[in-house]
Amino acid sequence: MIRAIQILLIALLACGMTNAAEPTPDTEAIKFFESKVRPVLVARCLKCHGKAQQKGQLRLDSLEAVLKGGESGEIVISGKPTESLLIEAINRTGLEMPPDAPLKENEIAALTEWVRRGLPWPTDNGMSRTLKPGGKGITEADKEYWAFQPIKDPAVPVGHVSNLPDQTAWTRNPIDQFIATRLAADGFTPAPEADRRTLIRRLTFDLTGLPPTPTEIAEFENDSRDDAYERLVDRLLDNPAYGERWARHWLDLVRYAESDGYRKDDYRPHAWRYRDYVIRSFQTDKPFDRFVQEQIAGDEIDPDNPDALAATGFLRLSLYEYNQRDARTQWNEILNDITDVTGDVFLGFGMGCARCHDHKFDPILQKDYFRLRAFFAGILPQDAQPLATKAEIEAHKAKLTEWETKTADIRAKLAELENPQLAKLKASAIFKFPAEIQAILKTDDVSKLAPLERQLYGLAYRQVQYEHDQIGAKLKDESKKTWDELRAELKKFDDLKPAALPIGYAVADVGPIAPPTLIPGDKSETDIVPGLISVLDDSPAKISPVPNAPQSTGRRTTLARWLTAPDNPLTPRVTVNRIWQYHFGKGLVATASDFGRLGESPSHPELLDWLASRFAGLSNHKSKIENQNSELTPWSFKSLHRLIVTSATYRQSATNSNSEQQQLKDPTNRLLWRANIRRLDAEQIRDSLLLVAGKLDAKSGGPSVPASKPRRSIFTEQRRNSPDPLLDVFDSADGFSSTPERNVTTTPTQALLMINSKDSLAHSAEFARRVQSEAGAERDAQIVVAYRLAFGREPSGTELNAAIDFLNRQAARNAAAASSTLTDFCQVLLNSNEFLYVD
Repeated sequence: MIRAIQILLIALLACGMTNAAEPTPDTEAIKFFESKVRPVLVARCLKCHGKAQQKGQLRLDSLEAVLKGGESGEIVISGKPTESLLIEAINRTGLEMPPDAPLKENEIAALTEWVRRGLPWPTDNGMSRTLKPGGKGITEADKEYWAFQPIKDPAVPVGHVSNLPDQTAWTRNPIDQFIATRLAADGFTPAPEADRRTLIRRLTFDLTGLPPTPTEIAEFENDSRDDAYERLVDRLLDNPAYGERWARHWLDLVRYAESDGYRKDDYRPHAWRYRDYVIRSFQTDKPFDRFVQEQIAGDEIDPDNPDALAATGFLRLSLYEYNQRDARTQWNEILNDITDVTGDVFLGFGMGCARCHDHKFDPILQKDYFRLRAFFAGILPQDAQPLATKAEIEAHKAKLTEWETKTADIRAKLAELENPQLAKLKASAIFKFPAEIQAILKTDDVSKLAPLERQLYGLAYRQVQYEHDQIGAKLKDESKKTWDELRAELKKFDDLKPAALPIGYAVADVGPIAPPTLIPGDKSETDIVPGLISVLDDSPAKISPVPNAPQSTGRRTTLARWLTAPDNPLTPRVTVNRIWQYHFGKGLVATASDFGRLGESPSHPELLDWLASRFAGLSNHKSKIENQNSELTPWSFKSLHRLIVTSATYRQSATNSNSEQQQLKDPTNRLLWRANIRRLDAEQIRDSLLLVAGKLDAKSGGPSVPASKPRRSIFTEQRRNSPDPLLDVFDSADGFSSTPERNVTTTPTQALLMINSKDSLAHSAEFARRVQSEAGAERDAQIVVAYRLAFGREPSGTELNAAIDFLNRQAARNAAAASSTLTDFCQVLLNSNEFLYVD
């Protein structure tokens, strides 16, 4: 039996294998040039053979110049390094170049391979891009790159498309007009609409992350109203499970986790407040511009709003090493991490490459990296931020004052016992730090420290506080006995002490003046002021004071408003592309966090801009094909979902009568001529197993629980170094870096876990018990109920007969284990393609 299940699972998992888009040879060649050749030419050649100086009448800063050669004539023969004077010179077998010192072996190898490959060189408008010692800078061609162009408001294609005679009947909203026009231009025809069971299963998994119940499927299949599908969409968008599902996508992007990472990986007990903020935001359809602004600068924009304060937990998701004594380096890494994730999530460009040098492929300068980082230079982490209004905080303080008054004597005695030991613990903790950090930690008045010193103090003092928290274990003998007695006496006043306010991990600013932002290695030590990426605007950002937060720099509010401003072409495009990706498996730009030159160009650029313009509220007109059902509420996720999932494009079947021909022309279905069959992701698999077994706890929100509890996966503890095995093996996000798209792997470990793990066997047993409870003892009825619960359909006659035969044979083999026979059958269903995939 186990072998049968193994063969079945291996087969179904093989169907879900996906491959990343293969780079073109041209892309690979340019990547090789930029990463291997360009650094050598810039560092070792351009000083003597560049714009400023051309020894031997030779320039090496453009392909045209290289091919022209110098006073010695032609220096390279494309594809023939052994016949090229340049290669002879760097090997020092004739001429000896560079004259000051020979190139390293890897540098010689890079230039030799470059010639062998045919001298690949990046171009702008057909001309080779000139290399500059200080970096490539920003060219006019860079500014004309599609991603940096203002978002257009294209007209929806209208009219008859020649090879889609039934186009009017097929299209349901403007999305379909864009898709149909492209399909027709390439000679494709779309697939027919999927049947109702397929649609409700696809849609319910998509919007809620859970399978539909048999009752929900039956109701939809029997709903004869013209707008039955639209009603289903609205019901699912209003379901609390919607917020829980779509929050998971966002948490992937922002690398959400509830532990520190590194070896100790300490748990963060209040991290869930940010998770619940994200869930509430999706469920209530908080406008996306507000959603972004709160996460970047909620403490500045709306400091009396607990939700806005919880939102700044976005800036607290970095890794943290609890015993890292080099606080300066650790703080630097935290700021880098925030900068990297901000670029990935909101701009769709990997900023990290520009941390050390100008980006090799995209027009992102090193100074741009630090201009973005400068927006965050003033942050000061708050580890116990009350998530309450000012009025609630004041009321809490008033009640606390009464408790403090009545316990003053007891607390004074406790302090008398603790202070000598605390002083020793503090001194011991401080001694472990470098001298400069020791000096900061020994200060008597933190307010007198410079802004950066205050930030380093806050980071390093966590380790001092950690030692303080061990005070109970440090006291001995009579002191410990007296301490315990005083603590017991203090506990008697607990009824006077107000309940603790909810707290979360948040940020504030260190003050109205931010520490300087310096580029490492810049001897001028120029303070880099906040600014946008230069290709969009090379002027410094205009920072205005924030009336609600006079002690803040106002920098983050400026960034937050620009990210959602009408003249920012990146955030709206990136965001609607992500939503499209989560519905179709691939975005209109397949590389969701890389809109640069090494990413993919949009498959439907007009559709991308049509959606982005409406999502950002930039469109001022409607064509005659647009109607009330195709309107988008600006910055509304639910409105965008509704438009996408009600399109004919989304409703297509995965089966197309022209599949064989069209598969050859478009093997990855970039033109969307059918639906994509997709494996459930890790959380969908776990939650579906619990739901089908009748064990899923629908409680929403609150502190996370161990994965052994039957809560939805989003409410289980998200530990970086010890993830739940089921979620981990099925490619859940790891929380270490932004995850714009989950991997979909096929491994033996997945099969073994689904067949043999303790949890998998328990789910199968619970499923069997539920089936028996609902169906009774009759085999036929049990099989029908099991199929309904697992697949949302009745078994066919052939399936029913095969299942009965299997159950009878299993029972005959081992009458004593008849109770486990139904469990074996249920386990097969839970391991099947139909359960683990959605089409």
